[in-house]
Amino acid sequence: MSDHAPAGLAAAFKNTLRELGQTFAAFLKAPRALWGVNIPYVFEGLVYFGLLTVLGKYCSENILLSDVQSGWVLGGVTGGITFAMLLFGGVSDRIGVRVSLALSLGVMMLGYVLIALSGMLALGRGMGSPMFFVMVAGLLLIVTAYGLYMPAAYAGVKRYTNPQTAAIGYAVIYGLMNLGAFLSGFISSGTRRAFESDFPPNGLVAVYWTYAAILLFSMLLTLLLITRKVDAQAVARVARETRAMNTAEQNQAADAKAAAAGKKVEARVPMGLFYLLLSFAAMGLGVAILNRVGRLSLPWPLVFALLGLSVLGAGWEFLRRRPDHPFRDSRFVFFIFILIPVQTLFAHNWLTIPYYLDRAFAGTGVSRYFEVFSNLNPVLIFILSPLIAALTARSNVYKMMIAGTFVMALPTFLLALGPNVYLFLLYILVMSVGEAMWQPRFLQWVAEIAPEGKTGLYMGIGQFPWFLTKMLTSLYSGYVIARYCPKPGLGLPMNTGAMWLMYAFIAMVSPIALVLARKWMAKGMTRKG
Repeated sequence: MSDHAPAGLAAAFKNTLRELGQTFAAFLKAPRALWGVNIPYVFEGLVYFGLLTVLGKYCSENILLSDVQSGWVLGGVTGGITFAMLLFGGVSDRIGVRVSLALSLGVMMLGYVLIALSGMLALGRGMGSPMFFVMVAGLLLIVTAYGLYMPAAYAGVKRYTNPQTAAIGYAVIYGLMNLGAFLSGFISSGTRRAFESDFPPNGLVAVYWTYAAILLFSMLLTLLLITRKVDAQAVARVARETRAMNTAEQNQAADAKAAAAGKKVEARVPMGLFYLLLSFAAMGLGVAILNRVGRLSLPWPLVFALLGLSVLGAGWEFLRRRPDHPFRDSRFVFFIFILIPVQTLFAHNWLTIPYYLDRAFAGTGVSRYFEVFSNLNPVLIFILSPLIAALTARSNVYKMMIAGTFVMALPTFLLALGPNVYLFLLYILVMSVGEAMWQPRFLQWVAEIAPEGKTGLYMGIGQFPWFLTKMLTSLYSGYVIARYCPKPGLGLPMNTGAMWLMYAFIAMVSPIALVLARKWMAKGMTRKG
């Protein structure tokens, strides 16, 4: 038996490589319109993560905001972008992928122009100054544009891929965003140093002008690559390829999906409202903690409870009149909200890890170059996402979600053993593998279950839990850092192991819940790819 094992292993490996090559070859032959989505997405990722990197510095040094006020601005941008996807996700379904992408890139460009102008005009400085409000106006344009851009981009991937190339299509666009994030550091630092004397005090105005120029180029490139003729040809080609790949089983699954969609109106549990109430309860709890510190005297938990009830009433009335809304599908709601615990690890990439590396490894090279160590994940995701997607293209989406969230959450327990650079690097590697396994497939699943003409709406709503994750995690992360990873020199004990152990248990809620709900969820998931 052992004599045949190597041969069997070699054959399996050879088959895997052959399938991997065939999948990549099919993707590379995808319609040109798909590259009109992918290539600008690299520039979008570069500009977005570049903004997050330098915005705090710009607020502090150029506008002269305090660190706390700068943090408010950053939180408003990151949370606002996700919330904007919920509001504007359905717009792309009405105006089309091409117009949505070009329009949103153009609006983003105008936003960066306003931010750059805020640093060039003599408008006064500080919170509430004209300079501050010009910057805020630019940020509002950027936030609004992202609410349209990202759902449209994923709708474009769905529109220009067939069942064979869909999985790698979603993985590639996710990886390209991370490639842009990696490149942003080089563009920003080089531009800032080159123009520091021309745009005092730090050259950041030149960075914003550079980003505006990149977005103008991206908009023109999108219009050039996705013409109306190219779009029509791509849609027709994908339709032909999809029909050729269809099997009797797939047709039956499609019929079952259509039949199930017709029955969804009868009885649904608005579980999204339940989770929304939990979110408001959590925010009330966060304010109650502050209240015990003595800085607040009003009954804020009661205020949040009343606010939550009013939102629930409005939400119920909204859903009652829209029987086909995604939040009326209990499986869809459960699926997107149960991922919040594991998604907190994403938020900790900027809320916790920089502090952890800087403080827990104080006096070492890790602390001196904590920015480099903090951004290893995007490079790994860029490499791993398309590779893992190609290897698992035929895997069941739900099983990939379970496996991926487990792989992402489990290595957090390594950090509970205490600060160790090798354990941290192993954590980043394994966590990134898990992220590459489930995150693109989740986006694929959301896009594929969306009814015809509602892909953008579903993609926007699919981002709502990410908005809650950012807001909820930021409520307690600062307190936890101060308690378990305090600034060196204050004489306070450091216990980062307890901090990461707590975060590990939180993250594990997602894969465990997905396992427990697999039979119930399987009834509503007819697509396997």
